[in-house]
Amino acid sequence: MMIPYLQAMLMGAVEAMTEFLPVSSTGHLILLGHILGFDGPQGRVFEVAIQLGAILAVCVLYFKKLSHVVLTLHSDPASRHFAIVSIIAFIPAVIAGFLFHDVIKSLYSPVVVCIALVIGGLAILAIERWKPAPVIDAVEDMPYKTALFVGLAQMLALVPGVSRSGATIMGALLCRIGRKTAAEFSFFQAIPLMLGAVAFDLYKNRDHLSGDDMGLIAVGFMTAFIVALFVVRWMINFVTRYGFSPFAWYRIVLGIVGLLAVYLV
Repeated sequence: MMIPYLQAMLMGAVEAMTEFLPVSSTGHLILLGHILGFDGPQGRVFEVAIQLGAILAVCVLYFKKLSHVVLTLHSDPASRHFAIVSIIAFIPAVIAGFLFHDVIKSLYSPVVVCIALVIGGLAILAIERWKPAPVIDAVEDMPYKTALFVGLAQMLALVPGVSRSGATIMGALLCRIGRKTAAEFSFFQAIPLMLGAVAFDLYKNRDHLSGDDMGLIAVGFMTAFIVALFVVRWMINFVTRYGFSPFAWYRIVLGIVGLLAVYLV
């Protein structure tokens, strides 16, 4: 009986370690769930819900920043601009996710994930090599049209294996946003997106969830929250020093190994 809960803990830890990296947390969960034979709640509710644990860690780590924006929204132009560009970038993925929810869920397969990992890795290598020089070092300095472009890029992450953070960050780099700011903006974008996705999926599958399902979700959620508290800080320091190319090579190797495993094993 304990095995499903241990699997849920492992899934939660992997979610937290990959949610904010451009390697696709959803892709990793699909592949890991396939390897473990993890039979979670139907409708992929578990995979979406535990992402909220990692997002909660961002809220805790950036509480001072986020609370300042909320409390000074009426009086500080910089806080209002932060909120507006965040909403602009948030809208495209929400509309696409609502319209194509069932189509997106149908793409949840190891083969799709592996192909997306390889293509995404090659794209990251290309962008890291030929991206324009950064001129935007704070979200508060981001033009509205730049926020819209980043939001459109974020729509690509609806395909499992692409990576929400990866699509957001690469779109930001192409818009001449610095690495640290691009990474942090992807964190902030994750908050409303994951809240909306979790609420929608839980509501849609409300009649199919049992007490055991909620227990698995709770275990995965708490594990993801705790692990993400450490991962977020590490990622900012790592990408500031080394960039995103190491993650691109990781994606390519994992995708190729995954495809070989699917077709040869």
